[in-house]
Amino acid sequence: MMEQDQQALVKMKSKEQQFVQFIIERCMQDKGFAARLRRADNPATEYQSWEILGPWVDLEDRYQRLPYATIAAAIGRAKVDTNGKLSLGKAIADAYAEKGSTQYSDQAKARLRRLLTCDSVEEVCRVIRPVLALIDSKLGHPLDYVKLLRELRYFGEKSKIHWAQDFYGQRAKEGQEIGE
Repeated sequence: MMEQDQQALVKMKSKEQQFVQFIIERCMQDKGFAARLRRADNPATEYQSWEILGPWVDLEDRYQRLPYATIAAAIGRAKVDTNGKLSLGKAIADAYAEKGSTQYSDQAKARLRRLLTCDSVEEVCRVIRPVLALIDSKLGHPLDYVKLLRELRYFGEKSKIHWAQDFYGQRAKEGQEIGE
């Protein structure tokens, strides 16, 4: 009975949740696995992660492959043990927050604006990589990688709006998520 419950739970999880959980668990167990994932951030060495990404996405489809490669590399670099709860917009604001100030820093606003000017999945995945590295280096609590993966997979105006609202603290309730 217990095994059936676990199988039912796995079926209920989204593809993004399953992927993030798989990547986190494997990175915790195998440092070589995490190293291969970190290479997914570099277009010249991205192919080294394809063995891992292959079961999850069509490798020939860049628009499908790049969001998964970006998130996998970020998890491999961050060395997290669980998926976080922090949205991208809030993480950017927190990473640049100045003690005692309620104002958003110019650097944080510039990073957000650069993400909001992206027109394609390919461009946003390229631009977001250093942002994710910065967030990881400055904050001790991890991003919600499942949510971010969904926002990258279905990248468009709705993703940009979510990031801006989360940055400026305007999203009190989480309403319907992207891709659901």
